[in-house]
Amino acid sequence: MTSLEDLDPCTPVVVGVGQCAERVDEPDYRGLSAVGLAAWAAKNALDDAAGAQIAAAIDTIAAIRQFEISTPIGHAPLGRSTNVARSIARLIGADPARAILEVTGGQGPQHLVSELGEEIAAGRAEVVLLVGSEAISTARHLAGSDDAPDFSEDPGGTVQDRGYGLRGVVTLEQVRHGLTDATTQYGLLEHARRAHLGLDREAYARTMGELFAPFTDVAAANPLAAAPTRRTAEELVAVTDRNRMVADPYPRYVIARDQVNQGAAVLMMSVAAARRLGVPEDRWAFVHGRADTTERSIIERPDLGASPAAVLAVRHALRVAGIGIADVTHLDLYSCYPIAVSAVCDGLDLAADDPRGLTVTGGLPFFGGAGNNYSMHAIAEIVDRVRHEPGTYGLVGANGGILSKYSAGIYASTPAAWPHVDEAELQDALDRPEPAATAAAADGWATVETYTVQHARSGATGIVMGRLGDGRRFLATTAAGDDDVVALLTGPAEPIGSRVYARSFGYGNRVTLTRERMDELLPRPAVGLREDYEHVSVHRDGHVLEVTLQRPHVRNALHAAAHVELDGIFDAYLADPDLWVAIITGAGDDAFCAGNDLTATTTEGGGFPWFPDSGFGGLTSREHVRKPIIAAVNGAAMGGGFEIVLACQLAVAEESARFALPEVKVGLFAAAGGVVRLPRAIPTKIAHDLILTGRAIDAAEALRLGLVSRVVPDGSALEAARELAAEIVAVSPSSVRLSLEVMESTRGMADDVAAVRHPTDAMDQLLIGEDTLEGVMAFAEKRAPEWRNR
Repeated sequence: MTSLEDLDPCTPVVVGVGQCAERVDEPDYRGLSAVGLAAWAAKNALDDAAGAQIAAAIDTIAAIRQFEISTPIGHAPLGRSTNVARSIARLIGADPARAILEVTGGQGPQHLVSELGEEIAAGRAEVVLLVGSEAISTARHLAGSDDAPDFSEDPGGTVQDRGYGLRGVVTLEQVRHGLTDATTQYGLLEHARRAHLGLDREAYARTMGELFAPFTDVAAANPLAAAPTRRTAEELVAVTDRNRMVADPYPRYVIARDQVNQGAAVLMMSVAAARRLGVPEDRWAFVHGRADTTERSIIERPDLGASPAAVLAVRHALRVAGIGIADVTHLDLYSCYPIAVSAVCDGLDLAADDPRGLTVTGGLPFFGGAGNNYSMHAIAEIVDRVRHEPGTYGLVGANGGILSKYSAGIYASTPAAWPHVDEAELQDALDRPEPAATAAAADGWATVETYTVQHARSGATGIVMGRLGDGRRFLATTAAGDDDVVALLTGPAEPIGSRVYARSFGYGNRVTLTRERMDELLPRPAVGLREDYEHVSVHRDGHVLEVTLQRPHVRNALHAAAHVELDGIFDAYLADPDLWVAIITGAGDDAFCAGNDLTATTTEGGGFPWFPDSGFGGLTSREHVRKPIIAAVNGAAMGGGFEIVLACQLAVAEESARFALPEVKVGLFAAAGGVVRLPRAIPTKIAHDLILTGRAIDAAEALRLGLVSRVVPDGSALEAARELAAEIVAVSPSSVRLSLEVMESTRGMADDVAAVRHPTDAMDQLLIGEDTLEGVMAFAEKRAPEWRNR
């Protein structure tokens, strides 16, 4: 056993913890801001350390990100600080050299203990304050009132803002399928676990209630709890008006409670600093074990009902501490949803009714889900307990995202050297198993792997994670107007393993019970040209199809409905053997296409652009285009408009035409092919210049770079495209098709000889083609050939 005298002076110790809370219904309610609550908790931590002049000695302050600044679309109804860490420091009389604003996620407090403890151990920091808070209850209580306070402030100073840290936690595929909130995503995982255990819904609901009923007992005895009410297992899962179903299988009582006003802080320092600042040794607590792990995105996880990352983090922290789970006296497992606790219990062989209890606070649904800062409260409680019970160990399990990031810590008052951990090796072990194969676009029969149902005032929506016949996993939602799948998901029979029919659309996948029902609700349009397009016009002239974007009022910018029309038009063009060349141009003389209609995306698309599987304009992601498409650029080709040009085999441009990929100027990037095709079409450095600056080029430069083949006077792009099309129509359509096919199949081959020798049946097709014979005969007979495209 390490003695206090043997400790390295740089050994990190926790010397102070502090918590605070206020409820809007209490007589002494003050309506503090998040900064005010955090400062209150920090002062309590400083007082707990019982040293001298500690605030002035703080060299690093790390603030946990409040919910209102945890996503790019977060909103602070009462205003907020521009630098939370500095605002808190100012209120407690500290002026640290370093300030940190941590990433989003409930793993943050425990992760910061590990990270900044490492900094202290290495001598790069000496006195560190970790602090966080939420004032969501106050914001909801006072927002819109006549005397609503303004919590806005700008304390100045530097801060290391680490960003949101949501990569892999939030994906576009999830957003397209309604997985925008934690409750829905956890519901998918919960049902997967239920199916693995072989329990029906009623039996599994009972286990959730039995898991959380003891948590309510702890919360009821905790003066800081936001919901200090004892509830029975039956009461927790019985669906009532007050305990409404939010997302299957979760009624309101078993999910994290975010309406809280709570703050917590942890003060760490080196042994040398603790001695210098006069912190009594009975205030010292040591980290004996720790670990941090990161899980894959939910759709890639091999086992949806388990949490290998959480289990590995806890097991490794215990191993580093040199103890087993049986040696732990105090436990707090992150409890935003039942599976966050039960998945860890499954991996550690912990019983739900373990006599030690699984929380020291009351858990997130009952003590309160203090945003990303909950585990700071858990650490504070654990540290207080191990100090009062020398020789005991406490475990904190902190979870972020959708069981996405897990941090574990083992605490005791027994002296110990700082535990060094090889995080990379740990993560490598976790990443070794192959991820599940996935499909962004799902079409055909599939089986339900797991599911949830969102319950809102507007109705119920089913969300399914399924498996296609080839084993690939996909996300889908129920089709609007279809109650059949929702009835399956909420009915008495087991939905998991049921057969459903999937169909993909640009806005996501949809499932029904039968193909006939899918055809009824969301029919595939018949392939062929129509006369009643709303946003596009078409004109057929012999073997040439002219397509004109008809949205001049927005400079021919495209929205979802226009993409759908163009998708159908180019489907028809490619399927029609009598159409050999297509031309695409824009109405008016101002713009060919100004790209994505951002206004329509914001107002109609929920903030996210979508287009069919064929891509922007029905072209940029289309595969196997074996007929030429000519872009007649009659003005600005911006963003998606330029990407359409890049996707066309040929382009002519008017002298005043301009080309640009300006997405970077509005916080986006040229995701519809621009960042891929442009560097392949022109010299790399010039492509980087255009992509990274959003700079526009004129038609003359586009011609020099080879982006267009002809530049013509203004007003004549369409006529020039028609002339080019006529030249192509005059030659063999079979030869044109096969030329494009061979060029496409060898495009990525660097070696010219290997590309020439690349196996192809193009010549075989020519040998048996009518057009080949017609071409030779016409040449011999000195007449114009009559091509048949056969």
